[in-house]
Amino acid sequence: MLEAIRLYLIVGGMPAAVQKYLDTNNLRDVYREQRGIIRTYKKDITQYNKEHKLEIEEIYDLIPSELNAKNKRFILKKLNEKARFSKYEDSFLWLKDAGVAIPTYNVEEPQLPLPLNKQRNLFKLFANDVGLLAAMYGGNIQTRLLGKDPNINFGAIFENLVAQELYAHGFSVEHSLFYFNSKKQGELDFVVEYDNHVLPIEVKSGKDYDRHNALANVMGNEDYAIPQAFVFCQENVFTKQNIIHLPIYLIAFFEQIKVEDATFKFDLTGLRG
Repeated sequence: MLEAIRLYLIVGGMPAAVQKYLDTNNLRDVYREQRGIIRTYKKDITQYNKEHKLEIEEIYDLIPSELNAKNKRFILKKLNEKARFSKYEDSFLWLKDAGVAIPTYNVEEPQLPLPLNKQRNLFKLFANDVGLLAAMYGGNIQTRLLGKDPNINFGAIFENLVAQELYAHGFSVEHSLFYFNSKKQGELDFVVEYDNHVLPIEVKSGKDYDRHNALANVMGNEDYAIPQAFVFCQENVFTKQNIIHLPIYLIAFFEQIKVEDATFKFDLTGLRG
């Protein structure tokens, strides 16, 4: 299953890329198909948003490097030294609404309701498909991913996988998919609302899967009263206190709890004169 998930990190889920792999099993052919999809995205940008096309394309091109940075947060200064979020907000929204990118916003505190704690100008930006992200990195990353090269940083790609799976399974960007970063406590990759609680989610691609200082800080904070947390990694299932470690492929089966229909009839007959 771990080998299958590493293959998925390369091929992704775009139908044309998947079909190319099924037809040829050739990763270079898949890569060329993916680069073609990326070119199509950029063509759509110029066709449907002519006013902001240069800004949108520049933001899209920065996704791989921003995710590979130390804090993975999108830094507006990479676009322009004097950039303000208000100027570029429409461009970020276009990428989200077009289904090309998935933003996750920082929350000031990991407490419900999460949207009220959202910091609009602090966010990460993920690709809509992890295979396209791998193709954007280039540099023969495909074979290095399959070979488990110890000198390559898998973190950004694994985190992108989790972001797109959470988003696809009902954790919406607007209401329940966020991350947390604090100078005092550290950073949590994701915080989501699950079963009427805040659920922290960490993603670990390497051997340090049981080292997570920020998670320990947050879980030990009585003000947050968080009952459990998940760590997705390349190891088997085990629980350490209230932190559950899960193999990365199980993210594909993690679903948001559906809200049951609730009806209530209010009887106004007693108010009639």
